[in-house]
Amino acid sequence: MAIFGKDDSSGRGGKGATGENTLSIISAGTVVTGDIECTGVLKVEGRIDGSVRRARQVMLAKEGAIHGDVTANEVVVGGLVDGAVAASDRLELQSSAVVNGDISTRSIVVMEGARINGSVKMTELVLVSRGDDSRESKDAKAGRKAQQ
Repeated sequence: MAIFGKDDSSGRGGKGATGENTLSIISAGTVVTGDIECTGVLKVEGRIDGSVRRARQVMLAKEGAIHGDVTANEVVVGGLVDGAVAASDRLELQSSAVVNGDISTRSIVVMEGARINGSVKMTELVLVSRGDDSRESKDAKAGRKAQQ
């Protein structure tokens, strides 16, 4: 019966949405002034006058605009970003996208027609050893066999 408590007697049997699973929407015609910090998915069809931080994914619609920096794991831009974009995993710029600022990402997809007015820095992938399956392990084994 608790509205804000952990008691779920609604019969749904599931847990409430966690931060990473939440979807927040800034709809067309809506203007948000100030920074936004979220851990889930943020879909922007309106305008944000401020920065977006810590999101898992930011989706900026063709009509949407963000006048500030964007920091997220994954960013999909269809509209205007006036600020830096830091996408730790992936950045997709659709054909209608305009980014007026520097970009830092591990992976980028740029559709024909997208515009970037700034520098692009590609961060390097970090290779992690996975035990015996890694190339280093195979090379090390081959080296030991050759020494025997």
